[in-house]
Amino acid sequence: MSGGRVFPISQEKLLALRRRLQALGIREEDLRETFVTSQGKGGQNVNKVATCVLLVHEPSALAVKCQQERSQGLNRYLARQLLADKIEQAKLGAESRRRQAAERIRRQKRRRSRRAKQRMLADKHAHAAVKALRAPVHGEQE
Repeated sequence: MSGGRVFPISQEKLLALRRRLQALGIREEDLRETFVTSQGKGGQNVNKVATCVLLVHEPSALAVKCQQERSQGLNRYLARQLLADKIEQAKLGAESRRRQAAERIRRQKRRRSRRAKQRMLADKHAHAAVKALRAPVHGEQE
C-alpha cells in the first residue's frame, strides 16, 4: 500500500482499510508479501501470472494466503483485510465474544414490532381455531 503500488478498489475502501490497519497497529513495514501462482479455476491467467498473495505479519507471525480473485491487486487488498480480521480476532477475541453474547441477549430481549406482534397473535388465533374444531362437542351423543 505504499508508493507506486495501486489497488484496483475505490479510494474510500482503501482509506477504510488503512484506518483499520492503523487502529490495529499493523504497519506496512511489518508485512512481508510474496506472490505465487494460484491454483484451480481461472484458466491460463492463474497458471502464468503470480496472482496468489501470501502476506505475513512478522511481529505476530500470522500469515494469510489469498487467491480469491484473478487479479493480483485485488488479492493484495483482500489479503490485508483477512490479516486484519485474524489479528483483530487474536487481540480482541475475548472482548469480541463478550460483545457478541451481549448483542444476542439484547436481540432476545428486544420488544417485537407491532406488526410482528399482530402476525404472531393472528397465527395463535388461527391455530386455536383449528384446535377448537378437533375438540369434541359437549352435550351431543352419537
